[in-house]
Formats: sequence, structure tokens, C-alpha cells
Amino acid sequence: MTINIIYENESTQDLGLDPVKEAMVTAQKVLELEGCPCDVQVCLTLTDPEGIREANREFRGIDAATDVLSFPMSDFAEPADFDSVREDPSCIDLDTGELLLGDILINTDRVVSQAQEYGHSIRREYCFLVAHSVLHLVGYDHMEPDEAAVMEEKQEKALTELGITRESGGPVP
Repeated sequence: MTINIIYENESTQDLGLDPVKEAMVTAQKVLELEGCPCDVQVCLTLTDPEGIREANREFRGIDAATDVLSFPMSDFAEPADFDSVREDPSCIDLDTGELLLGDILINTDRVVSQAQEYGHSIRREYCFLVAHSVLHLVGYDHMEPDEAAVMEEKQEKALTELGITRESGGPVP
């Protein structure tokens, strides 16, 4: 697995954790639980409220900051149906052979404020947003209550297996 990370500004680097390592461990756990049979590549951008607001406005027509945005590269026939995308050459990095899952943008200001609001660690909030986004990248959504319930269960399972609970940030794997 490859995570290409972009820091859009100075404030994105003060979370008190290694964002690449945490994203890698979390994404790998989600993909393992989803039965991903291949190496993947994700682009992760750490940004601020204005950067994510601009992306949200440009790509979704919503002029507001949010915590996270996910932009899948592959069009899964069904969530986590890797066979439906593995043979599509437009979804493969020709240099590495990795499946291009897509892009994740995380608003680091929101990571900090939401961790405080929900009473858990910055690590927990950051890893939650990564898990949530990776599920979007492999075809899950939460527009309907039943879809939301599925995503919530999958996010919680991945974080619990990593020991990242709401009560604590959990051990560093």
C-alpha cells in the first residue's frame, strides 16, 4: 500500500501524531476487513477549513467547510467488489501495478475540534476519518439510514481491532 501525502499548509502538521503511519495502519485494517486482494494507492491531503471549503464548493457545489472529503478513483459495481475494478486499466498505476483508490482530503482543524467536542483523542478522530474515507473509496456510502449503519459498523470494527477506542487513542501499533 502506498499513501501519497500532501500538506497544504503549516497547520496541517501539528496533530501530535504521524499522519502517514496512522493513515497507513487504519487504511490497511479497513482494506483487510473488506477482503482487498491487491496493493492499493491513496492520495491523502491534509488541509485547513478554507482548502476543504474550496474543494467542497468546486467538486460538490457546497460552499462550506467540512471535516473530510473522499474522491473515489474506481467505480465499484458493489461496495468492496474489487473484481469489478482490478482489470480496469484506468484504475491501475502503470508504474507500480497498484489499484488507485482515490483521494482523501482531511481538514486538520476539524480533527482537533471534533476530538474535543466528542471527548476522545485526536488520534481517534483522525483514524476515524481515514477509515470513513477508505470505505467511501471502495464504494460505500451513507445517504440512506441502512447504508449509514453499515458504514458505522465497519468503521467501528476496524478501529476496535486496532485498539483505537473512544475512551482513549489506543496503543500505537
